[in-house]
Amino acid sequence: MTDRTTILITGASSGLGEGMARRWAARGKNLALCARRLDRLEELRAELVAANPAIRVAVRELDVVDGDAVERVFGELDDELGGIDRFVLNAGLGKGASIGTGKAHANRETAMVNAVGTLNQAEAATMLLRQRGEGHLVFISSVSALRGMPKAQNTYGASKAFVSSLAQGLYAELDSAGSRITVSDILPGYIRTDINRSVKTALMTEFDEGVDALVKTIDAEPVRAFVPAKPWKALGPLLTALPEKISRRFV
Repeated sequence: MTDRTTILITGASSGLGEGMARRWAARGKNLALCARRLDRLEELRAELVAANPAIRVAVRELDVVDGDAVERVFGELDDELGGIDRFVLNAGLGKGASIGTGKAHANRETAMVNAVGTLNQAEAATMLLRQRGEGHLVFISSVSALRGMPKAQNTYGASKAFVSSLAQGLYAELDSAGSRITVSDILPGYIRTDINRSVKTALMTEFDEGVDALVKTIDAEPVRAFVPAKPWKALGPLLTALPEKISRRFV
């Protein structure tokens, strides 16, 4: 496990992004935090620096759908903090509705942020890591990526399948070239955050437990991992193998 010192997190103003920022700040990591809500990021920065005076925290307002802005902001933060050695591509949306029910705007927004937004982040982050020759690139996907999801989760699951496929393809390319850039495809299960507020399942993990597991998993820099490992390490492969009527009971 490589000791990363400077970590960029998108979608850091709330949910898992904010939770990861708190954990890594407490461990003395320098942080670059991005989100659309700059006021919330500034509040978080003040809190984190007050609690951990030895760290540096830089924040930027960012809409990941804007590819030019992503490239500019990632470059600025990399310069400001003297080099980012881990990028956590966490920004995402969970909006959605059944296809063809008149709420296409919600599905389009989710697809743009989760798919195009992640591609924009991957382009900018990988370019910086290629220049440095090493580092860690983390794609936050979802167990919803494993097979088609019904109703409001349809577009969300499809967009996260894009995220995982992008991560796996980039890993294959870099690994075959002998690169020192590590790529991780992280698939969280149901963790109690705003994005899962409408989900009713017995498989829900409480927020603090989920964030702890997420940070521990990312620090280990796996190629692919389910979070938390229990029960998803066992359930995940089954979701892709079981007949539709059976697998649907677990998601």
